[in-house]
Amino acid sequence: MSNHFDYMPKPEGWVPPEVTEDHKEEVAEVIEVIPSEESAKVEPTQKESPSDVPLQPEDNTPLEHFITRCANIISWVFVPLLMPVYGIMLIFSLSFLAYAPFHTKLVFTLIVFGANFIVPMLLVLLLKKMKLIDDIGLNGRRERLIPYIITIVCLGSTGLFLYFKMAPLWVAMFYAGGALAALINLIVNFRWKISAHAAGIAGVVAMLIQVIKEGPSSEGMEWWIVGAIVTAGLLGSARVWLGRHTLMQVLAGSAVGFLSVWTLSLI
Repeated sequence: MSNHFDYMPKPEGWVPPEVTEDHKEEVAEVIEVIPSEESAKVEPTQKESPSDVPLQPEDNTPLEHFITRCANIISWVFVPLLMPVYGIMLIFSLSFLAYAPFHTKLVFTLIVFGANFIVPMLLVLLLKKMKLIDDIGLNGRRERLIPYIITIVCLGSTGLFLYFKMAPLWVAMFYAGGALAALINLIVNFRWKISAHAAGIAGVVAMLIQVIKEGPSSEGMEWWIVGAIVTAGLLGSARVWLGRHTLMQVLAGSAVGFLSVWTLSLI
């Protein structure tokens, strides 16, 4: 390859210097220090996952694959939108309201189901169609703002509806507590991703304890509470296993859900 210096203008009478062996060694040392074009390429740094969203583990064994499938099933069966529905079903089955006419229990359950599952789900699907969210699972912290607002409105409206229909105050406060928990989660969500799954199931645990307090209640209520606590543990573990939350986010969600429902139920 020609030296670029050969094409530079030279003064009259210029004589090229003699290249000695020492000069050649110095040039060779400089060339070794200068990185080549390929070695100078730096691989782009992998984007670190946010501290509040752990990476989803890979399933390397059949057992891990089975656990992941079970964790996904648990997460969808106990999705937060269904907690209000499970709550009213448990209330009508385990509290003194179990003696209410079947028609009354069916109508109220369908109203709660429509207001807290059908309506929010349709709105979430609409948000996805409008490309305001990427996943109906709402796993991204930034995607949860509008759905949280929808949840607050639906739970608050359900609480008011039950209150004006002369339902026991603690029943209406169960839904008001859910709305309060969603509001707290919404505020926290601006800086940190908190578990809505854990908040929902913890609110149900608080409601079951309130059922015993209000009495009379169904026999074996203690076992229902134990079962709900075990379910909450399984659900929280599933969210951590799937990489949707950290342990602290699950514990924080559980505290918010339980305390919100329990506190308002004391009114």
